[in-house]
Amino acid sequence: MSLAPVIAVHVGLGVAGTAALLSPDPARGWAVLACVVAYAVALVVVCRRTGHPAWASLAGFLCLVSAFQVMPDWILAELLGTLRFPDTGGPRVDDTVPLAMALMWVAPLFLAITAAGLRPARAALTAFGVFSAAELLAPVVGLWEPIGDTTRLLGVAVYVPPAEAVLGWAAATGWHATKDKGIGAKITAAAAVSVIYTGALVVSYFVIDVAVWRVTR
Repeated sequence: MSLAPVIAVHVGLGVAGTAALLSPDPARGWAVLACVVAYAVALVVVCRRTGHPAWASLAGFLCLVSAFQVMPDWILAELLGTLRFPDTGGPRVDDTVPLAMALMWVAPLFLAITAAGLRPARAALTAFGVFSAAELLAPVVGLWEPIGDTTRLLGVAVYVPPAEAVLGWAAATGWHATKDKGIGAKITAAAAVSVIYTGALVVSYFVIDVAVWRVTR
């Protein structure tokens, strides 16, 4: 089982993603969408053909999870008002969340969970690290940015990484629970993962930016 082709897929994502992010608007949004679609397809195919069936199964499940992740992004942007996605072109959901976000979560979750050896408890820790790095980088490259009255550290909304640690655990757990089941069970589990993440976001936001502020003011 060679790792080289799987590594090549991620190197390709890095190269193509950099080129996409350097594109002028409105081509940039379309280029990012093309990158995440190509990455998701290539990841599943390469993992399957190079003798990594568990990784291929995980990648497919994460595509489902990522599709549902549009909802928590939408809630943060429209309901809490703590997140903004710059309009760089390409299709958007209700003119709020770029459609590319429907597959944007696959790469960081795949890296976090495989780095954790597919173990849910460890995936929480690796997801915290991977997503903290992503949250630092995203505003710089214009993918998304925190807004509103939130506690921030180095430009990152502090309430988000703990919830993303929960997401890593939930995604790994959901995959383990349904990897040998049908598509209906996988879709249900993927939706549940996104609901768990949404709840974790709201609780984390309340504790860090509402409760703590009221206690310490």
